[in-house]
Amino acid sequence: MENVRGIVLCGGPGTRLRPITYYFQKAMIPIGRMQKPLLEYIVRLLRFYGIKNLTFLVDYKAEQIVNYFDNGSRFDVNITYVYDDPALKGTAGSIVNAYRKKALNADDTLLIYYGDILTNMNIQDFISFHKEKEAIATVALSSGFTVRVGVAELDGDGKILYFEEKPKIDKPVSIAITALDGEVLKEADKLASGKHELDLMGDVIPRLISYGKKVYGYITDAFWYDVGSTEAYEKLNPELIDKTFGFLYK
Repeated sequence: MENVRGIVLCGGPGTRLRPITYYFQKAMIPIGRMQKPLLEYIVRLLRFYGIKNLTFLVDYKAEQIVNYFDNGSRFDVNITYVYDDPALKGTAGSIVNAYRKKALNADDTLLIYYGDILTNMNIQDFISFHKEKEAIATVALSSGFTVRVGVAELDGDGKILYFEEKPKIDKPVSIAITALDGEVLKEADKLASGKHELDLMGDVIPRLISYGKKVYGYITDAFWYDVGSTEAYEKLNPELIDKTFGFLYK
């Protein structure tokens, strides 16, 4: 896909996945019956939809990623690596660091993909929506998200008036995939000035919205799964993975 660069955030220590991440980089944990790294599914998905230029933002156990993927030629993609700056933390901090190191181009469309998210979303449709809307940022959203815990409504005395186990949220939730116009890099760079941490969804996207910029939500009913905790990883069905993502291995 011309002028689209895939940016995969895969530098975090994965504290919610301990003790597994004492041994694995979180993006390298094996999934499915084939026991391929989670990150391989991400790479294959992006390649399937024509995104061949990838930049991995790495830090913790980066050697596992570099040794496995190298320059990406084995997967018919081009992979470059940027190591995080410990002085500027956070998801947007990693992106700004890569921009400052001239690894990202403000003329490109950037597909930001969190390295612990698994989805079969149609990336081509997502990018087309972003461009058709002439958006500065587009956030992938899913409706009907099920909360993994019970939710209670209490009266002033603490008595439970209503309780629902694992309810569905009415509002769409982010699935941690975002398309950005390259000009966002300049704005994020300014926003990062003097800070030690900057978050994409917590800081940058709200700032763009407050400025009246064209920020859109793309609602998808595709499969998606946050593999970022030990509980979630243990519940990830290998047969479901093979069935859902078999098209990436044909």
